[in-house]
Amino acid sequence: MLRSASKNHQSVTVVMDPSDYAEVAAQITAGGNTTPELRQRLAMRAFARTAAYDGQIAGYLAKVFGLGAVEGLDRTNGTNRTNGTGWENLAAGEPWPERLRLDLPRAQGLRYGENPHQRAALYGRFGEFFQQLHGRELSYNNILDLTAAAELAEEFAGESPALVILKHTNPCGAGQGAALREAWEKAFATDQQAPYGGIIAVNQTLDLPCAEAIAEIFSEVIVAPDYAADALELLRKKKNLRLLKALQWPGAGRSWELRGVGGDSVLVQDCDRKGAEGGELKIVTRRQPSAAERQGMLFGWRVAKHVKSNAIVYAGPDRTLGIGAGQMSRVDASRLAVWKAREAGLSLAGSVVCSDAFFPFADGLAAAAEAGATAAIQPGGSKRDAEVIAAADERNMAMAFTGVRHFRH
Repeated sequence: MLRSASKNHQSVTVVMDPSDYAEVAAQITAGGNTTPELRQRLAMRAFARTAAYDGQIAGYLAKVFGLGAVEGLDRTNGTNRTNGTGWENLAAGEPWPERLRLDLPRAQGLRYGENPHQRAALYGRFGEFFQQLHGRELSYNNILDLTAAAELAEEFAGESPALVILKHTNPCGAGQGAALREAWEKAFATDQQAPYGGIIAVNQTLDLPCAEAIAEIFSEVIVAPDYAADALELLRKKKNLRLLKALQWPGAGRSWELRGVGGDSVLVQDCDRKGAEGGELKIVTRRQPSAAERQGMLFGWRVAKHVKSNAIVYAGPDRTLGIGAGQMSRVDASRLAVWKAREAGLSLAGSVVCSDAFFPFADGLAAAAEAGATAAIQPGGSKRDAEVIAAADERNMAMAFTGVRHFRH
């Protein structure tokens, strides 16, 4: 804190951030004092910092005294009173707090938002999750896409090599194989047009054979837990390609998410971390799924979870075959997925159809069967479930209910 006196009054300048030292020193050197405008700005920052400290203390006391998150969800100064992640994790059944407080550091400025006429910036701990190794600065849309891609790749963390391709936050292909090159070939075969300018994410170290295949098309961003030295050398030759290393998967961070909805309001909800395990599937048809169909159910269900609703995914045991995203009706989503598969020259015979929400009518399932699907996975819960099950039995299809819906708006 600096005190300076003039003939008629004494002023106080409070400096709490080293980044302000240079400006304060320059003004004192030039005029013997700081300007009122600077003192006002620095006072505001000082009170904001002490308010953040007070919020942390109040939250800590609420936790210690067993009062829960009664005053707010805090994100202050990169630390958190519960688990060190920087985000409050509410216990199951704990009510949402009365107030929401956020204090996020600016991670980086952005050239613009979704469109050039929109200003934008990135706030939070992005740098603790992703490290950029190569390429131009990230755009607003790059960040939306790459985090969506990383979240889908995380579904396959710890499993055999998997690769996903996204465009405008929607998956346009996903594959799994003995090596990443094989996973790429399966994912790319789903749609060979949409991946141009897309985002690619893998679940393990990106090796040279896969990098050579990826390098044959133009991509905006690649996200990988790591890169083999020769793969990194090859990809760095593409000056417009952004390479990011996933230091940790997004699921290691927050347990809830925010979304602005206009009217100076935000929605808050738990992150959709719910997966599907084979033992949780409820087979509702007379015919049980084969081993390949069951594997296709679990593979396609994980992808469908990340497709915008209404979402339909046709899948095999280790690859997507057709994806219909963001349609106003589920039948249209299925038709789009079938058309995409045909455009790619892929057969849907013996495939599994995966729906992010229940089939409201039997016609959607019938259309899938006509396209070649022999099995289906869906949440169930429709008033017409019996009709849909009967339609599956008539066509000798196997169908599983998950009991969980995955709408994604």
